[in-house]
Amino acid sequence: MSSEQLQLCSSYSQTNLRSLSVEPPDLAPEHPLRNVFARYGRYVACHVVIAVLISVTVATVLIYPIPYLFTRDFVNGASYLPHHVWTGAQPIANDLAIEPDIIMRSIWIHSSYMEALNADLLASALDLQNELLGDTENFSPRHELAEEASSFSQGSLTAAQRDALHIANGLTPQSWFFHSPLIYWNYSREKILADPDVLSTINNRKNQSNFANTTLRHSVVFSGKRFEDRRLVAADAIVITLLCLKDSPMGLEWDRNVLRIHQKKVSKTFDFYPSDGRSPDSHLYEFQFRPMSVKDILSLALAYGLALIYFMMSLSKLRAVKSRFGLIITIVAQIAFSIMSSFTICAIFNLDLSRIPRAAYPLVVLSMSLENTLRLINAVILTPFEDSTGNRIGSAFGQTGLTALASSFQNVLILIGLSRLVSPGVSAFCVFAAVAIIFDFFYLSTFFLSVLSVDVRRMELGDALAKAAQRQSHRRCGQHDAQFRVTWSDSFFQRKIAWSTRIAGTIIMLGFVIIAQWHFFGDDHIIYHYLRSYKSSNELSRSSETAILLGLHQARSHASWIRNQDHETAQEVIRLIKPAAYSYVARVFEPLVFVKKNSDRIPHSKEPTLLPALYDFVHNQLSSFILIVIIIVAALRLLMNYLLWGEDTELGNNDDQGDYPAISIKSLKGGHLLDVAMLGKSKSGHIVSVGLDRVVRVWDVRGSGRSYVVADGNDSERCPFPVLSIAIDDTSTWLALLSTSKVNFWNLNKQIWTGSVPLHTLGRRPAAFFFNHKTDSGKPIVALVTHSGALIELAADESIAKTTTAICTEPIMLARTLVRRKNADSSLFLVLVSKRGGVYVAENKASLWEAKQLKLDARQAGRIYHQIFTLSPLGLFALAGSDNVDIVDIEQRSVVWTFATERMSPKSLQCTFSAYTGPEADIQGAKSLTFCYAAAETGDCVVQTYVPLNDSDVIYIRSPDNSTVRLTEESESTKELRKRIKNPGAWQLLSDGGVVGIRQITLHQGPEHTASHGLRQRHMMEKRDHSSFPHWQVWVTSACGKPNIEECRRLLDEDGMSNHLVVSELGPKVTVGLRSVAFAFGNVIKLVITGGHDRYDGGAEDKSYESLMKTASRRRKTGATGCKGRIPS
Repeated sequence: MSSEQLQLCSSYSQTNLRSLSVEPPDLAPEHPLRNVFARYGRYVACHVVIAVLISVTVATVLIYPIPYLFTRDFVNGASYLPHHVWTGAQPIANDLAIEPDIIMRSIWIHSSYMEALNADLLASALDLQNELLGDTENFSPRHELAEEASSFSQGSLTAAQRDALHIANGLTPQSWFFHSPLIYWNYSREKILADPDVLSTINNRKNQSNFANTTLRHSVVFSGKRFEDRRLVAADAIVITLLCLKDSPMGLEWDRNVLRIHQKKVSKTFDFYPSDGRSPDSHLYEFQFRPMSVKDILSLALAYGLALIYFMMSLSKLRAVKSRFGLIITIVAQIAFSIMSSFTICAIFNLDLSRIPRAAYPLVVLSMSLENTLRLINAVILTPFEDSTGNRIGSAFGQTGLTALASSFQNVLILIGLSRLVSPGVSAFCVFAAVAIIFDFFYLSTFFLSVLSVDVRRMELGDALAKAAQRQSHRRCGQHDAQFRVTWSDSFFQRKIAWSTRIAGTIIMLGFVIIAQWHFFGDDHIIYHYLRSYKSSNELSRSSETAILLGLHQARSHASWIRNQDHETAQEVIRLIKPAAYSYVARVFEPLVFVKKNSDRIPHSKEPTLLPALYDFVHNQLSSFILIVIIIVAALRLLMNYLLWGEDTELGNNDDQGDYPAISIKSLKGGHLLDVAMLGKSKSGHIVSVGLDRVVRVWDVRGSGRSYVVADGNDSERCPFPVLSIAIDDTSTWLALLSTSKVNFWNLNKQIWTGSVPLHTLGRRPAAFFFNHKTDSGKPIVALVTHSGALIELAADESIAKTTTAICTEPIMLARTLVRRKNADSSLFLVLVSKRGGVYVAENKASLWEAKQLKLDARQAGRIYHQIFTLSPLGLFALAGSDNVDIVDIEQRSVVWTFATERMSPKSLQCTFSAYTGPEADIQGAKSLTFCYAAAETGDCVVQTYVPLNDSDVIYIRSPDNSTVRLTEESESTKELRKRIKNPGAWQLLSDGGVVGIRQITLHQGPEHTASHGLRQRHMMEKRDHSSFPHWQVWVTSACGKPNIEECRRLLDEDGMSNHLVVSELGPKVTVGLRSVAFAFGNVIKLVITGGHDRYDGGAEDKSYESLMKTASRRRKTGATGCKGRIPS
């Protein structure tokens, strides 16, 4: 097989492996779901305090009651805390060949519903106990001799024989013992009837032991209990239980006595169930109290150790994190909040979590929480550090939030399904894990996200330095060598390989559930035993329904009573009958039910469904609980004010930015009577407008929008019309107006005329009109390039043109200026395109202009360029053809990059970039390069952005030795992002790569049609009767690769239509600030601002958007978030 075939097979295999990746799909930036999560992330980043207070308030509300809801005393109505043991009561199928270790028979004595705790019923219960077991008053089996045990006959046992067989005299195959609450009165009828407060006696002696040394807790001797204030106040049944080994004659004695009971006077007092007195069906149960083994401890230690190693190594791989220790504390707090909140919810709904060791509970939550948290951190760090904090958090959460939610939802569904299949103890654990996962996502999206945004805001400088170092290292070593240095562990801990610990977390969860289920099955085959147990549970439920009459309304069924037995009692029984074991098997007979005649068994009130301790907490602790929550929230608010001291201004700005709409419109009106025909702008926020009414006006948009008139057409000597072109210098001091016969100079600071120079232009607009800052005279000098190839320079205080230079022998079609600044020096270039297709570059040196023709390669030689766009900070300019853009280095005079585009409309290209500055403050490349143009066939606005494949890379234009790097469009170091806007109207590209525009929509287009463009309606268009007035709409879209903020709104409100001229087409437009564009709309200037406050900078054209934003951030001490989006209501 040839090398080409091997390479093809390898590529095909890699493609298949990538297609089988378990990583979730990465939604497109414009996907609606991703937008929802991104908007939420930006909102949290802009409202850190609110998010933290909400999450901590929820955590406080759920964590504070834990000491009141949990207890180690199982009999007081609170939930039992998990311990270090595996406990449970598991039914076993009867057809298994298992010999029981002990046999349990019981009677349940009822009176009216939930009225079993009265002296009369207790005395009657004592009579039944004496009938079944013999006289038990002053019962004391230790007084009898053990040899009496071997002398019993097949008939009834004497009291001495019975007592001699009691387990208190030693464990034998004939041993027995019993549980009865009547021991509280020493089995004395007189004491029961003489007790003035039965409830106090029951509660005070709840931990009393019998002669078998087992504690007669309320869960053992009563059924259907009701608790108030941690005290038993009512019960539905008195439970007396006989426990005997298989060879004990007490079992036969019990059965004989049951058959004789209904023949005595007792039958006149009680109704029997079953009525014939015969013992009902029996079932096998396995009671377990298994301490954690050495294997369990080592397994858990290994699991926690691996999780800790993975967490620490993953955190160490994350770049430019301000405070790793702080993030560790935050992550630990998030997981702790989730676990404790889940404990509270499970306790409230009476889920018994004590069957599984407590050390196992954090493990599953930890394994599934770490990946979501680390994925979010890594996504934030991979966002461009020059972007605002709000956008970085929003972009990262938009990318990872849906994955975290889907993963959590998937695991919750799995756990809910497993909870229906596994044993009760493991089922409760599954519910606990599902609730904890839900809370983990809640705290991730509130508490952790807000803390992370604060960390991101403070890590910007370290982030920039780290990424710059990585770029330099990557540049020196080359991509080829770096490819072989990337280890598997690096890819794993940075989550760049197909295997995902999102799946690993699910596998760990499933594995632990299987292990936990195995612990309850012992050494038997797990599947076989599970099927048998499931069958036994179904049989048990069916038999329970038929054994007890439905009209009896027992507060708790026998099966439920068995499953909720106290675990400490199981341990005591194991110690009695199998001292070396951790479990025992009991054959449990259905109870004989005695109901006192004329009892009312109809429940007149519904029993509380939630944990009794919760009602006690609300009744006794509610006021103090509310006070504690208020104090904690207030203290946290003060603490955050202290910790964020110095950042309150920024946070306030963030709130303001978050409250601003994505689009705001200012109308600059009243300045013109007729349409505005020409617009110009200064770098300090001035707009110069020239109208058909012969008025020249200057607007200051930085404040209230005040304006003043420069010329009103009455003084034709001072400013003759028409005005052909306008120019404003870099210092925003001088304004030059070119008319058909002269050039007039206006001082913007002093607001006075400073002179004029005669110049005959023959009424033709020049190819270029600009101020030349490369002069030594200190006077404002304006330069004009004619279409004949001449360059004319004029000074404000001279009566004739200063110089005239022939810079091109060919007629000029296009001309643009480019200022190349390097360190403290700057150079002024002039880029020309002749009508014959030649490209010339002229440089101003020592007040002289020297032009040279650009030597194009064969590929570019035949192209017709229709537009020049200069990228001054990069030292580049773009030449736009019909379906391509050539990037030319102004110093090397060569094409360094060629981009293919769709067929574009002539002169529609606009460009912007994000610059990368080298170690000597020299711009060597771009972190993004954006082209925006109108497609010739459809008229759509196409946004085409190129970014490096790796965030630590840049698109290098110039190497450290200042030599040009030639790149091709097919280079593997970049990737293309593209979006298009249909029916764009008139639009303008912003400095950050976003686009803003104004368009017409027809009357039949409602909100539904407009929404098809992918832009969210903020103000719905209403049908109006102004059929002569078209409907105008302002729209804005964010840059490619950034959080997708897309909105539109009406340009005119209903009251404003009467104040405008009827406009069929927009006039000129000009970019004013970083996020604002001025559109001429008839005789009114519409200033459209995106994202809140705009920024105007004197050197905006010589810097990238990110550098200006960083300057603004430093003035506020910390990075601005600049949140533009709004959270959907």
